[in-house]
Amino acid sequence: MLCSLISRSALDAGAAAAVAAGGAGVADLRRDAWGHGLLEVARAVVSAGARGVRVDGEPELALLRSEGIEATCTDAPDLDPHLLYGLPDADGDLAGTPVMRVAGRVLSTKEIAAGGGVSYGYIHRALEDSRLALITGGYAQGVVRALGSRATVEIDGLVHPIVGRIAMDVCVVDIGAAEVALGAEATYFGGSGPMRTGAREWAWITGMDVGELVAVVGQRTERSWEA
Repeated sequence: MLCSLISRSALDAGAAAAVAAGGAGVADLRRDAWGHGLLEVARAVVSAGARGVRVDGEPELALLRSEGIEATCTDAPDLDPHLLYGLPDADGDLAGTPVMRVAGRVLSTKEIAAGGGVSYGYIHRALEDSRLALITGGYAQGVVRALGSRATVEIDGLVHPIVGRIAMDVCVVDIGAAEVALGAEATYFGGSGPMRTGAREWAWITGMDVGELVAVVGQRTERSWEA
């Protein structure tokens, strides 16, 4: 299972930074707050001093109005979403801490001999003897197929390449000589470690916008909250 872990402290800090940066004070909370969770993000930005929020339609308007939060489907949002959600800019720079961290788990490991093929169609073949880890997260959860053999993940503080094609619910990484335990966490992007700007890597590879990528992943994964 792939999880989107949302940091409350990073969200509060991002909301405060976005409001302090100025504008009319309307936050863009469409697409379930860019996959971060509409209600919790709305509460955070309003508490930080935002005037209102932009949402998708009547169901979202009704939900927020029941919470006493001013919402609109027409006003143009002007709070910086990169500050609010802690997203890397076009140069890969971060103004704050990513609010969302996307992480899977190691399901199994195995050795691979030089020349051995990986995943469907064997588009990747090992250049030397190595070890592989099968981890949760595939295109059904928003790990875009174009990331196969091009993107990286972090396990226990070390960055490893994804190899072969992305499957529906899993992908394979080359862990080399690293010792990786079953159940170990594999971070695709976000957090405070080496993958904190990983969403920018995804954008470079896929040609998609960072906001689009996090919104898709955030809505297709199991969401949970952390400090």
